[in-house]
Formats: sequence, C-alpha cells, structure tokens
Amino acid sequence: MSETTASLRQKIDRAGDLQSVVRTMKAVAASSIGQYENSVRALADYNRTVELGLGAYLRQRGPVPLVTTRNNPTVSGEIHAVVFGSDQGLVGQFNDVVADHAVKTLAALPSKPAVWSVGERVHARLTDAGLAPVGLFTVPNSVKAITPLVGQILVHSDAHHSQGEVTQLHLFYNRPSSGAVYIPVGQRLLPLDESWQSRMTQLPWPTGNLPEVMGGGTSILRALAREYLFVSLFRACAESLASENASRLAAMQRADKNIEELLENLNRTFHRLRQSGIDEELFDVVSGFEAMSS
Repeated sequence: MSETTASLRQKIDRAGDLQSVVRTMKAVAASSIGQYENSVRALADYNRTVELGLGAYLRQRGPVPLVTTRNNPTVSGEIHAVVFGSDQGLVGQFNDVVADHAVKTLAALPSKPAVWSVGERVHARLTDAGLAPVGLFTVPNSVKAITPLVGQILVHSDAHHSQGEVTQLHLFYNRPSSGAVYIPVGQRLLPLDESWQSRMTQLPWPTGNLPEVMGGGTSILRALAREYLFVSLFRACAESLASENASRLAAMQRADKNIEELLENLNRTFHRLRQSGIDEELFDVVSGFEAMSS
C-alpha cells in the first residue's frame, strides 16, 4: 500500500505526540532520581550516628542476645526475604535482574524461604521463576511514602519473630552504580547476631572523648537496633526507587532517540513524496499548455 502525504502527516503528528510523552517521562524520572538519591545521602549521617551508638554500647556492655532463634534453624518457613521491584513498566530489565539475583541467592539457603515482594512486576517475575511470593507490598511513589512501607515490613517481621518463626531476614534490591545504571545487591538484615555485634564494636569513635551510655538494661540497645533496621530498610527502598527511575530514564532516552530517527525518516519521505506530487502537477500543467498551443 503506497503512502500518501495525508497518511504521512498523520504518522508524523502521532510520533510527535509520543515524543512529547516520552520527554515528559524523562523529566519526571530525572526529578525522581534526585529526590531519592538526596534522601539516601541525608540518611547516611543518621545511619552513622546509630552505628556509633551501637558500637559504644556493645563495647561497654559486651554482646547481648537480641534475636531468639529456634534450636533447629533449618525448619521451613524460618527464613524470610523482601525483594524490591516495581509496579510500573518501561524499566528495561530492572525486575528481571533483581529477581534472578534473589532466586540464585535464596536457592543456596538451607530451607525454602517465605518471600515478600515490593511491586507487582517483580512479583510476577518471582512467580515465573518458581519462587512465588507469599505477600505483596505496593511500591512507594514518593520519599514520604517510604516510611509507611518500612513500618509495614517491620510490623510483619516483629509479628513473626515474636512467634519464633523468623531466624533470618534478607533484602534484595537494585543499587545505583556509576559504572552501570544499577547493580543487584543482597543484604542479610537479621539476625543481629554476634558477628554483627562484633562488627559494630570495631567502628572507631570519631573523637578523643570517650562516650558514656546512660541507663541500664538492654532497652537502649534494642531501641538503637530498631533504628538500625529502619534505616537499612529505608535505604534499600530508596536506592531501589532511584535505580528504577534511572532505568526508566535510560529506556526513555532510547525511545526518544528512536522517535527522532523515525521522525527524520518520515519527514524525509513526506518531503520527497510532496515534491514528487508537485513535479507531477507541473508536468501536467506544461503538457496541457503545449497541447493547447499546438
């Protein structure tokens, strides 16, 4: 079917409209990346303060049992995992990468884990991989919405831990990277065992003044540990959201480039077809004039 100038003009208009949408999505993604990265940087100082507090307490009081585990750590259902993905598309391989990393890591654990997914897209990827999640959380759409999500995860973890059901909690998410758009990472958040406490005690105090822990018992340690869990979950979610928008920005940049090339080809074809039509009309005029003259 041969193209006409009218049909080409319609295609050019539609491509132009699509390009406007793509460029709007690029601007939104770039803006979102900034706010999530700023939240991660702002959280770094608070995280450092919490870790210094934990280190100071543990150096003075010694290791304290924070997590009660079962005698048999291989019982099914004691290992939980949270996988951060996306609810929306146009993010390239974002969900596939983190899902593959989670499946490969969890397959090496001694028992089958119970997985919670953050995002419908990664939920589907995990299900296809044979690791169907037992729960689904909605992906936050802003920095302010991260805190309620973290609260839901902590409430869920506390509920199962109080029943002696959870010995490990793993996080899987994509982290922004300078060499690539993002890289998948895994973090074991629980238990806060002796190795974790030993790592906290090795953190050097930043000044020459020795810290003093006020109060008795383990209430201070448990409060600091809860803040540590909150910060870790918040950072994982914020970095996942920054990576998601970086992936979407890269996808929109590729789409914008493809639309530019399509528009260039359409405009070239349109002008060529239009010029051909003008040449035909001029030829008809000249032919008609010569016929009348003869």
